[in-house]
Amino acid sequence: MSRLTLISHHLCPYVQRAVIALTEKSVPFERIDIDLANKPDWFLAISPLGKTPVLKVGEHAIFESAVILEYLEETEPHPLHPVDPLARAEHRSWIEFGSSILNDIAGLYNAADATAFEVKVDSIAAKFVQIEARLTDGPYFAGAEFSLVDAIFGPIFRYFDVFDRIEDFGIFADKPKVTAWRTAIAARPSVQRAVAADYQQRLLAFLAVRPSYLAGLRKA
Repeated sequence: MSRLTLISHHLCPYVQRAVIALTEKSVPFERIDIDLANKPDWFLAISPLGKTPVLKVGEHAIFESAVILEYLEETEPHPLHPVDPLARAEHRSWIEFGSSILNDIAGLYNAADATAFEVKVDSIAAKFVQIEARLTDGPYFAGAEFSLVDAIFGPIFRYFDVFDRIEDFGIFADKPKVTAWRTAIAARPSVQRAVAADYQQRLLAFLAVRPSYLAGLRKA
């Protein structure tokens, strides 16, 4: 069996997806963190887009988190996708939906003023209205079984664990199913172990130096 090495950045939510999947599947791997502000040449040689994560399978490199997740589904035990093709396709759709929320989160912490910030808050809140309507009795996205959709939303909710320390922006107000789902995912050991113990402090430090409206709120 080829040795797996995950090239990582300590704050990258897409890396967290891969770590959660590998952990759920009980797959041994080595994790190497790099500085994305000072990318080493060896990393650029295996990551054409210059982004994390990259999964090295022996001497072969796979980049893009969605591709890495699908590779793990095809090659490792304990599948995290549904068996039914239609349900599996639906889950992939919601994974893409989760990626759109991550884009909004980036817009949120980069917003330069209150107006741009509120636009992103409203966009994220509207997306979670749609998720609230989709969720069942839980505790996870598809009920009792933890899936890749849950793995994708673990890093999303983790951002709000930090944002909530600055201010409650009301994104999860009147969304009891989303709130319960968030709690269930946060309790999952694979989700907890996807980041280092000092993740919140690192993210707060990252936010503090950005020329953004959110950084101003934190200082206030």
